[in-house]
Amino acid sequence: MDLEVSEPVDFSTGDHQHLVRKAGDDSAQPESKETKATPPSPGPKQTHGKPKPKTDQRADFYVVEISDETTPEESNAEASPFSEASIRRGFIVKVFLLLSAQLVLTGAIIAVFIFWPGLKNWVHRSPWFTYSIFPAFFGVLIVLACCEDLRRQVPANYILLGLFTFLQGLMLGAVSVFYEVDEVLWAIGATALVTLSLTLFALQTKLDFTLLNGVLFVALVVLLIYGIILIFIRSYWLHLLYAALGTVLFSLYLVMDVQLLVGGSHHVKLDPEEYVFAALNIYLDIINLFIFILQLIGRMGR
Repeated sequence: MDLEVSEPVDFSTGDHQHLVRKAGDDSAQPESKETKATPPSPGPKQTHGKPKPKTDQRADFYVVEISDETTPEESNAEASPFSEASIRRGFIVKVFLLLSAQLVLTGAIIAVFIFWPGLKNWVHRSPWFTYSIFPAFFGVLIVLACCEDLRRQVPANYILLGLFTFLQGLMLGAVSVFYEVDEVLWAIGATALVTLSLTLFALQTKLDFTLLNGVLFVALVVLLIYGIILIFIRSYWLHLLYAALGTVLFSLYLVMDVQLLVGGSHHVKLDPEEYVFAALNIYLDIINLFIFILQLIGRMGR
């Protein structure tokens, strides 16, 4: 049985089935009858000995040529959610638009608190206002961080992100009234300068800060425990050290989250549908930077 395929065969469309049927038909045909006996022709007798093997009998062989092979690199590129540059560009633009809207809303709320004397005095007399924001703030944060389907569902994700930003602005405004206006303005300017510098560094450096995700999380837990201990300890230098460590930690977090946003050859990447999650991460990094820088400026100015 001889089966030879000289042209490329697409096995996914069933083109190979006619080859299989052809091979089966050829094997099912009965061999031809015995040839008619003919009298031996006169001539010299053949010499006795071992018969020679039939070397001209062709062996069955199959030749299958498959074209348009896909390399592993091409498969990975097709499977990547950011295989097209336009998808990545649109993702980055959407994240920065959301982040800009969050920062503008937060800055406007802080400005109302620090430039409105009546509201400032009311917050000083009503400490319950600050404590009442915490449960709602952390509740919305947990929903955004844990509910992946809800985080990707429009318009629920935008509503939750807007509510979270509004609550965060109220909390920052309530905290800012306990500082002088110039201290808050200096903290805003320093935060903007640090954020811009770290963003440019994250875009230019070849170091992969996404590998530090686990280490930074452990450092965050340690810093949180340190902050709880400082509630019961009144020490100027320990509080100053706490503010400095928090500034360094969230600077590293900002670099890592920017690298997650831009993607490329980094170890960890985000999905294109996680634009709300990416904006939330960078927003929290900037806000925490502002809080720790404000503490540094406030401690050093007193």
